[in-house]
Amino acid sequence: MAEVKPEDMVHHMPMDQLQGFEYCIDSNPSWGEGIALGFQHYILSLGTAVMIPTMLVPLMGGNDHDKAKVVQTLLFVTGIKTLLQTLFGTRLPTIMGGSYAYVVPVLSIIRDPSIAQIADGHTRFLQTMRAVQGSLIVSSSIQIILGYSQLWAICSRFFSPLGMVPVIALVGLGLFERGFPVVGKCVEIGLPMLILFVALSQYLKNMNVRHVPVLERFSMLMCIALVWVYAHILTASGAYKHTALVTQINCRTDLANLISSSQWISIPYPLQWGAPTFSADHAFGMMAAVVVSLIETTGAFKAAARLASATPPPAYVLSRGIGWQGIGTLLDGLFGTGTGSTVSVENVGLLGSTRVGSRRVIQISAGFMIFFSMLGKFGALFASIPFTIFAAIYCVMFGIVAAVGLSFMQFTNMNSMRNLFIIGVSLFLGLSIPEYFSRYSTSSRQGPAHTKAGWFNDYINTIFSSPPTVALFVAVLLDNTLDVKDAARDRGMPWWARFRTFRGDSRNEEFYTLPFNLNRFFPPS
Repeated sequence: MAEVKPEDMVHHMPMDQLQGFEYCIDSNPSWGEGIALGFQHYILSLGTAVMIPTMLVPLMGGNDHDKAKVVQTLLFVTGIKTLLQTLFGTRLPTIMGGSYAYVVPVLSIIRDPSIAQIADGHTRFLQTMRAVQGSLIVSSSIQIILGYSQLWAICSRFFSPLGMVPVIALVGLGLFERGFPVVGKCVEIGLPMLILFVALSQYLKNMNVRHVPVLERFSMLMCIALVWVYAHILTASGAYKHTALVTQINCRTDLANLISSSQWISIPYPLQWGAPTFSADHAFGMMAAVVVSLIETTGAFKAAARLASATPPPAYVLSRGIGWQGIGTLLDGLFGTGTGSTVSVENVGLLGSTRVGSRRVIQISAGFMIFFSMLGKFGALFASIPFTIFAAIYCVMFGIVAAVGLSFMQFTNMNSMRNLFIIGVSLFLGLSIPEYFSRYSTSSRQGPAHTKAGWFNDYINTIFSSPPTVALFVAVLLDNTLDVKDAARDRGMPWWARFRTFRGDSRNEEFYTLPFNLNRFFPPS
């Protein structure tokens, strides 16, 4: 075999921005294409917007009408939060949706004896929702204070590219349970969806119509439409008539009851469930979810910046975004969505799949959310798509976000045993510890922390059930204490340095400057 000459070797230099994006954060497709892409992001966001209320509302005592109303409210508030974040927050193309991190403290409120003993289901639902609202309103102050005081910006100075690798990677990988395990519950729908989506979006992506790569940009919409029709044919033909209830829930297209339970026109409004109630125990427990969503959002912001072909958000911009996330959680509490705010990870992945990172597309998507949430039955039609279809898409989208996290290793020295140790241990513990908490909770119907102090239990069980949160604690601790003196270059700190401040890189002004000349009144630091 001939010896390879050094000059023949291909060297891939580290790159601040991903290449190959036709539309990055501040460039826009045509209005027609932008509207179609925005609608696609809206459809993808429906999975989480439907799944969280479907999981929680029946446990609260609510009926199908209550569930449909909570779904509408969550979508309406998601649209508002997304507009606020893209206009005045980080200005990254991110959808601010509901968060699974809040499930543990919400379940704790549901099981509160003073609420659980209420006999009437609807009354119990209202009392539970008001308690959740009160705890969200109080706990949102953490993100508001950390964000607008720039305390989170100070904390983020301890985050190196090396430390962010496991955090961003586990923002995607940590959601593996919502991928193929859900696909497997209705494999005759989920597997064709997964295969078809990969085939159209990757293998056939170069097929153009009038110089537009239609299959790369809109394969998700096409696949959902085809598989949804296929699922409806199976349902109508009686394929699931005598199957188990779990199979019917995941496969049938007529069990959501969202269309029949929704009103034609319904506009969500603050305090629609009544005046919030406040409890110190509930609020302290909810604060753990706020911390978790803050960390998950930080990782998702950094992934979104890369998939929008932008520079890493400066500490000032990141902190500003967290402040607006706190405002979003406050809105969740005022309107009563049943959960708090976080960046929609699947929509971040869609930026990479379509190679369109335009901010305007996400703002159009927010418009669809607000519009269809007010037209109840029309929005419920799209929201009735079987969750198995979304799970198949998640297998791709979450994987893209995880890969973005791993791509940060290019800025570090991966020939360093120190770096290999930190990434390996933080990735492993970030997956292993939450899995332990999940299995313990499933088998014992309570978390590993089950003392008499309910708020403490919620804190521990929520924090350590989040893979990105565990990874951040482990990675940042090790990265800032283990052989730090001579490891700055190995950690990637020289590369990251110019992105720490707003004026450290000339491109930051292009990507992150506030609109309407607001930087005159709020000068960046």
